[in-house]
Amino acid sequence: MKKILCISGSLRPTSTNTNILRAIPQLAAWHNISFSLYEGLDKLPYFSPELDGEGASPAATVADLRAQLKAADAVIVCTPEYAFGVPGVLKNALDWIVSSGEFVDKPTAVISASPMMTGGDKANASLVQTLKVMTATITKDTILTIPTVRTKMDANGNIIDDNLKADLIKMVNSLIK
Repeated sequence: MKKILCISGSLRPTSTNTNILRAIPQLAAWHNISFSLYEGLDKLPYFSPELDGEGASPAATVADLRAQLKAADAVIVCTPEYAFGVPGVLKNALDWIVSSGEFVDKPTAVISASPMMTGGDKANASLVQTLKVMTATITKDTILTIPTVRTKMDANGNIIDDNLKADLIKMVNSLIK
């Protein structure tokens, strides 16, 4: 059984980014794949090297994030774009992972979804760059921007756009190869 950990860059319970991650498991008959959604982004302390250096013991929430990443065979990160960048809570989570190496050679997909026509392309590019520096395995087929996302989902957070469904299925299939 392959395990895919999904991480949303948004803390809002009704976030389109989180809803995309929740919808992915229902898009196809995924055989031998389990999806889980990481839900501790808002519980992580602010990153400080002094809290994670030699002799330090990071918070239990940090240890949990690291353990979930380590146990995952692949990761999907879906984020909104704030002020042309990655939300601070998501960047904070990634900062905790830089020195511990859970993303090293980890197959990773990066999605940005935005109500704007740009699809959150600046946050997407920034996140891809950060994850590549962390040596995550990202290919062109595991990068997706979703413009005008609100026209592609209904009021209940369900994906109603067939092209988006197909793009997400293709992305997951590329991720698990």
